[in-house]
Amino acid sequence: MTSIPISPEIIKTLAKSIDIPSLGSSSIREIVQLVNKIEEKTGVKFVRMEMGVPGLPAPAIGVEAEIAALKKGVASVYPDISGLQSLKEETSRFIKLFLNVDIDPEGCIPTVGSMMGAMVSFLVANRNDRTKEGTLFIDPGFPVQKQQVKMLGHDYSAFDIYNYRGKKLKAKLESHLESGKISSLLFSNPNNPSWICLTEEELAIIGELSKKYDVIVIEDLAYFGMDFRKDYSIPGKAPFQPTIGRYTDEYIILISSSKIFSYAGQRIGIMAISDKLFNRSYPDLLRYYSTDKFGHSAIFGALYGLSAGVAHSVQYGLAALLKAVNDGKYKYRDDIMEYGEKARRMKNIFISNDFRIVYDTDLDQPIADGFYFTIGYPGMSADELIEQLLSYGISAISLLTTGSERHDGLRACVSKVPVEQFGDLELRLKKFREDHPINRN
Repeated sequence: MTSIPISPEIIKTLAKSIDIPSLGSSSIREIVQLVNKIEEKTGVKFVRMEMGVPGLPAPAIGVEAEIAALKKGVASVYPDISGLQSLKEETSRFIKLFLNVDIDPEGCIPTVGSMMGAMVSFLVANRNDRTKEGTLFIDPGFPVQKQQVKMLGHDYSAFDIYNYRGKKLKAKLESHLESGKISSLLFSNPNNPSWICLTEEELAIIGELSKKYDVIVIEDLAYFGMDFRKDYSIPGKAPFQPTIGRYTDEYIILISSSKIFSYAGQRIGIMAISDKLFNRSYPDLLRYYSTDKFGHSAIFGALYGLSAGVAHSVQYGLAALLKAVNDGKYKYRDDIMEYGEKARRMKNIFISNDFRIVYDTDLDQPIADGFYFTIGYPGMSADELIEQLLSYGISAISLLTTGSERHDGLRACVSKVPVEQFGDLELRLKKFREDHPINRN
């Protein structure tokens, strides 16, 4: 604490040295780079909440399956571009057991992480109709997905869902879709960064309107089963992870291995395309691909052009993990529940030091404790707050980059903050509160 607060001049100089003009609009990776430099310059070990990196070891089940596959020689063999058959079958089984919807193994396609799954989805879903222009994002959301759309030259629109929960969602959503220009609609559930969890009523509204306006829904389940208020981890038993798959028949589900299996370093996810969408013909796809079939274009057009498939051995690893979960031999929730407990304790530390939770409720329920939470401090904008917290050795990212309309909040990730650092976090926040007294008049 003797070096706290860090001189603002040091932070500004280092930010300038890596071409960061505004901390509030900086990307996650830019903040990571800046904090690395501040730590190196000052010797202060930060409480690092800026990046959503798993904080748990990968399960031995997957690692051992990969090692066994490598020893059998798969490193020298190209994988099937559409995916290892056992992985496709276990994915289809996983979707049935934990979401209670049916997707044929043919449509369960491994991608190099969910980010590639999103990219492939945009490359096909946003090119299937020449009269449409792009994606509607239900925000707040993962900033890189908008960057992908921009890179592709597609148009997009967005709105912050917080003030349009429940029945209010229908009119707001329809006000965007009625233009007829929306090709695809994307949301995450639980939501990154706010940890909002859409209800069955809201998913039904999205399903109804997507069918009415012929829009493909892309559901990002990067944090599958991590609404810890309910246990979605018992195979074949209710409650099931909420999904758009029960309310429309033309959708794509992105399933990540990074968080539920702590498998982020191996870069594998699943793009699961519903049966009807997989087999649907869109004549306008012939402008870009050799066929008008959606599924064929996704695999042999977009995916082939991006990577020609996913690393061979890692497919064996994920297949083994899914099989263990499907068979009830590995309950992933038991490992990742740690994130919920850490979030509960960290939120209490912030609240006891005059911070507030920005996205604080799911309709009439308190927001769940999970991988992320959002914080604000009275009288400070997001720009000011992120800069001030950096001086106290605490890092997070601004909600401004996520499409949020809350211009005074930050996203905090719990995963890389060890419990042993909670005492230090509390001391720094007490010092912060002393140095930034609130005018209570």
